[in-house]
Amino acid sequence: MRIAVLDDYQGVALSSADWSPVTDHPSHPCTVDVFRDHVSAPEALVDRLAPYDVVVVMRERTPLPAAVLTALPRLRLVVTTGRRNPSIDVEAARRAGIVVCGTESLATAPAELTWALVLGLSRHLLPEATGVREGGWQTTVGRDLAGHTLGLLGLGRIGGQVAAVGRAFGMDVVAWSRSLTPERAAAAGARSASFEEVLETSDVVSVHLPLAAETHGLLGPRELALMRPDALLVNTSRGPIVDETALLAALDRGHLGGVGLDVFDVEPLPADHPLRRAPRTLLTPHLGYVTRDVYATFFTGVVEDVTAHLDGSSLRAL
Repeated sequence: MRIAVLDDYQGVALSSADWSPVTDHPSHPCTVDVFRDHVSAPEALVDRLAPYDVVVVMRERTPLPAAVLTALPRLRLVVTTGRRNPSIDVEAARRAGIVVCGTESLATAPAELTWALVLGLSRHLLPEATGVREGGWQTTVGRDLAGHTLGLLGLGRIGGQVAAVGRAFGMDVVAWSRSLTPERAAAAGARSASFEEVLETSDVVSVHLPLAAETHGLLGPRELALMRPDALLVNTSRGPIVDETALLAALDRGHLGGVGLDVFDVEPLPADHPLRRAPRTLLTPHLGYVTRDVYATFFTGVVEDVTAHLDGSSLRAL
């Protein structure tokens, strides 16, 4: 059997876990091919994956729509890192007899990166560090977090950890989601508020919602205009939750004190994308889950899923 591991940008998939249960399987030894480049065109992707029985995808880096899945008659198993992957057409896979399953993950890593972006923006770390390297010295005035308001859109596994750090910094934490109750917010050390109140009163707004029909474009022109003129906006969740066109327009007219983005509508972000040149931004290439411990969790789970498939054991499908 042949296994393809897609989008291993850093080339660490095979070193992040022990793959011997798969490569040295007693009855079905497998060949594992790792691809470090990104292929997005459906025709090229089908050509690449045609020889493989198993495909391993890293989160939503490579979508697997129905047109791709139905063109791969040899494919029997897709394993995605993480617990969910909306970029895979699970129904189409099921109809084609392809099992789709996932792995465990860790909520700590994206919460930590959220604070790296908040701190980087609030203390102007990128321009100040660049200035020191270039011979300069102190050109900006940072902002305080203690005594100010952190607004969270989403208070789940990740948002709850972000809230805990905000409280440790001495921030007042307010939160909103469609399902959030005052009791659940209080248990996380936050105060539930309306969507509009979070935007209007927060010095820092951080997005921690899943991407769904009701959250796509949630922060558009009207919503961004509700935010304080000098507020910081951070998104480590999913790019399309924030309307990129509206965000660029807000930045161009001087609205918002800074924007930290780890996620984008199209990834990898095109080289000529205007966000790369937008003022008051701190951009990272979807690093929220890219840590040693998370990768070890991901790929150990991948090996377990593939081994179960080889053994004929049942898998918990998405």
